Amino acid sequence: MIATQAKLVYQLNKYHNERCQARKAAIAKTIREVCKVVSDVLKEVEVQEPRFISSLSEIDARYEGMEVISPNEFEVVLYLNQMGVFNFVDDGSLPGCAVLKLSDGRKRSMSLWVEFITASGYLSARKIRSRFQTLVAQAVDKCSYRDVVKMVADTSEVRLRIRERYVVQITPAFKCTGIWPRSAAQWPMPHIPWPGPNRVAEVKAEGFNLLSKECYSLTGKQSSAESDAWVLQFSEAENRLLMAGCRKKCLSVLKTLRDRHLELPGQPLHNYHMKTLLLYECEKHPRETDWDESCLGDRLNGILLQLISCLQCRRCPHYFLPNLDLFQGKPHSALEAAAKQTWRLAREILTNAKSLDKL
Repeated sequence: MIATQAKLVYQLNKYHNERCQARKAAIAKTIREVCKVVSDVLKEVEVQEPRFISSLSEIDARYEGMEVISPNEFEVVLYLNQMGVFNFVDDGSLPGCAVLKLSDGRKRSMSLWVEFITASGYLSARKIRSRFQTLVAQAVDKCSYRDVVKMVADTSEVRLRIRERYVVQITPAFKCTGIWPRSAAQWPMPHIPWPGPNRVAEVKAEGFNLLSKECYSLTGKQSSAESDAWVLQFSEAENRLLMAGCRKKCLSVLKTLRDRHLELPGQPLHNYHMKTLLLYECEKHPRETDWDESCLGDRLNGILLQLISCLQCRRCPHYFLPNLDLFQGKPHSALEAAAKQTWRLAREILTNAKSLDKL
């Protein structure tokens, strides 16, 4: 048994050093290329409208505010200034979303975003995005990369297609620090010892983002209040939770397996599903010794089996917002196909570690 485990860990480390590092290098190269174009477009936007200031910056060869959805799909979060005169209202009526409401009607004129405030005093995510989309469309025509970049049509999101190969979504957002959403108040569960009080305090201080984008749970039922809502996102908090042990290595292997074998019609699985299930696995195995390099194989198998279970039940709850289902709106046939393919993958890795050489 121990010999089998050791063999799997050896093969996973080899896989990580070869496949995962190659994926990482290729994505880093793509990001550099994509960020040149996006920065140029955002520079043009800023000339037209100084309220939209590019927050895309390179720190230690990493771009702050850049999320990798898949090797050809990216999201750039554009942080906006001055949320000050708004209260954050999160009553749970819109899973995964919240609204920003004027704290005092008399402060309307003091807001930097005055023309995007609705009659009932909400700062409309949709109105800001619509204005931003117009500005980006104009900037694309003027920027020095206009031959290789164009807007993706038929969406309220701001999406660019670059060199006919990559898609980048640019999402206006507010950073919220020092508060924690009511809809995430159940975290951490009192009976689960991970991640411990100090890390919890750090994560909550890190806060979350409010994004102006179409929300999973609202598709198909957009009343005006809902289209004014902002989507909650916790990427910094999640990254902070995954810092110790072999967690990041585990995520890297999961992402590489997904990109190579689970990129299926109907796009049932994204890397974010992998990250979510890794967080749940951390709760199931709360001791740091469970995340020692020698346990990498066990943790990976646990996550793949949990993924199969979620795909079969057609439900994958968001880690911080359990009322939000990350499979909502995904075609059942696509989830079924993903369950079968994940099972094939898990079985192969479990029964023959050397198969990783071919995966």
